[in-house]
Amino acid sequence: MRYFCVQTGIELKRQLNSLRKEFFRKTIHICTAFVPLFLTVSRTFVAVSLCCAGVFYVIAETLRSNGYEIPLISDITAAAARKRDENKFVLGPVTLVVGIILSIFLWNQKAASVGIFALAFGDGLASLAGKTFGKIRIPYTHGKTVAGSLTCFAAIFISAWCVTQQTLVSLVIAGCGVLIEVFPLKDFDNLLIPVALGGLACMMGIS
Repeated sequence: MRYFCVQTGIELKRQLNSLRKEFFRKTIHICTAFVPLFLTVSRTFVAVSLCCAGVFYVIAETLRSNGYEIPLISDITAAAARKRDENKFVLGPVTLVVGIILSIFLWNQKAASVGIFALAFGDGLASLAGKTFGKIRIPYTHGKTVAGSLTCFAAIFISAWCVTQQTLVSLVIAGCGVLIEVFPLKDFDNLLIPVALGGLACMMGIS
């Protein structure tokens, strides 16, 4: 009985630690929702700032992965890193920045905003919902859950509708967003979601 209680306590602690990391990571994701706001001020300033942040992160993370700790940056990376990223270069922030920058330059402001909001809220909230409430897993998706996918659909639909004011367009974008999110793309969904959904919004006449 004592052994069972100890094992249960260890498992609970592991789950809480995993949830804490996921919450911290996705908070960073959700913060990218501020990018469309800054785009209304200056697209160039946003792009340059993101490029500088990306380059700085790559340098800091390269040093960290080679044993050189960078104050604050290394602590943030360690706090947000998933188990699969331990002792490796954490690629997620790089694909996040690249995906947003590509959206800014490839699509008009409204379409880019649709893609960036989908990344911020759709991908961000899906993972949190899946970790917290996800009981039913979707086969062949490496652990993706029904709760996470439904949350992703709702978040993308609402955010797309807020930008476009078009229900059908928002439904199509949300459906495509879920299809992308459900695939086990690891960190590359950060790249594909804003670019693909922003492009889809542009193709559907959002300008």
